[in-house]
Amino acid sequence: MSKKLFIETLGCAMNVRDSEHMVAELHALEGYELTDQAGEADLILINTCSVREKPVHKLFSELGVFNKLKKPDAKIGVCGCTASHLGKEIIKRAPYVNFVLGARNVSKIAQVLHKDKAVEIEIDYDESQFAFKDFRTSAHKAYINISIGCDKQCTFCIVPKTRGDEISIPSELIVAEARRAVENGAKEVFLLGQNVNNYGRRFSGEHEKVNFTELLRRVSALEGVERIRFTSPHPLHMDDEFIEEFARNPKICKSMHMPLQSGSTDILKAMKRGYTKEWFLNRAAKLREMVPNVSISTDIIVAFPGESEEDFAQTMEVLNAVRFEQVFSFKYSPRPLTEAEQFTDEIDSEIGSERLRLLQSRHDEILDELKLEHQGKIVEVYFEELRSDGYVAGRSDNNVGVKVKGSEELLGTIAKVKITEAHRTVAYGEIVA
Repeated sequence: MSKKLFIETLGCAMNVRDSEHMVAELHALEGYELTDQAGEADLILINTCSVREKPVHKLFSELGVFNKLKKPDAKIGVCGCTASHLGKEIIKRAPYVNFVLGARNVSKIAQVLHKDKAVEIEIDYDESQFAFKDFRTSAHKAYINISIGCDKQCTFCIVPKTRGDEISIPSELIVAEARRAVENGAKEVFLLGQNVNNYGRRFSGEHEKVNFTELLRRVSALEGVERIRFTSPHPLHMDDEFIEEFARNPKICKSMHMPLQSGSTDILKAMKRGYTKEWFLNRAAKLREMVPNVSISTDIIVAFPGESEEDFAQTMEVLNAVRFEQVFSFKYSPRPLTEAEQFTDEIDSEIGSERLRLLQSRHDEILDELKLEHQGKIVEVYFEELRSDGYVAGRSDNNVGVKVKGSEELLGTIAKVKITEAHRTVAYGEIVA
């Protein structure tokens, strides 16, 4: 009988890809097969996020649940960003955890499995050229890491302390991985990095210097690649060459994630984001001008230390000017190992909650206005997911979630759909000839 692996992934798309890497290594080297039942697993992994406070609390809650569910001889491992910054503290707080594996040490999963109480959390470990085995959660979409780590020093962000300095993965390895994915049936590739458009700044060893725009051209030249998505570009590096390639390359999906964080130049400076409100608005305006159907999403933090009413009003001004199709918004929470953790000009929690409410309420109004624009439109949808309610779900080129009545024969196909019913976060439609 094969050994069973249960894995829970918290956090971003990069964590999803890291989980896929670990599943592949454990299957190839140790013979593990995936299960969705923690109680029958021989190995339980939690791949963690530490960007916000809530996922860290969730980790220890989940660990307690899994410890009660697991078989007597099953092992538990904690991986990812929280593993990187808490390290041995995890085993102290949860002694039944068998090993801890940091976000920069994914390739060591088959080794730590056999070292009880192992803690591998080096953030300068170089995995940029490691040849991971192949495994993907979806047969239709391929997540591909193009870099590891982050060189930015945003004062609110723990990621550089958990994933280390930024190193780009050689372009030939990325192109080869994309080629394998499409040969196995994927039509869409999703390029991942903390700051994808900073790609090429640093490689490990001697490699051809390729920037992100050129990488996009090389991936799009592959036969079988029909759609390219990526996350997250940094507003600071959104030069004209990048935006123009985004606009004119038909294989690049017309959705852009632009993390704003704050609409106040003063707060952006305190965050060490490297750009101004005016620069962000200029880049968004250029995108809207060159790609009229572009969908722009963003991240916003309210109540960052020192944020005045005027600063918050500037954020609302950007929200109204850009009219983001999607906003991931949060009230600031201090993270360990960050510069902002030491800032003393904290914002009262109730004020922060009210600002978040106002922001989200206004964005809901914008979504209600935008959804009317989708009604009756014909969009091309790539179907990826079979739902239990008789629907098949996918996304349009500009990232509108669309559901149609159908069966699994639609999976992996691109079809024209007329939107018949639009809501804030999903649209329903009918396939048209």
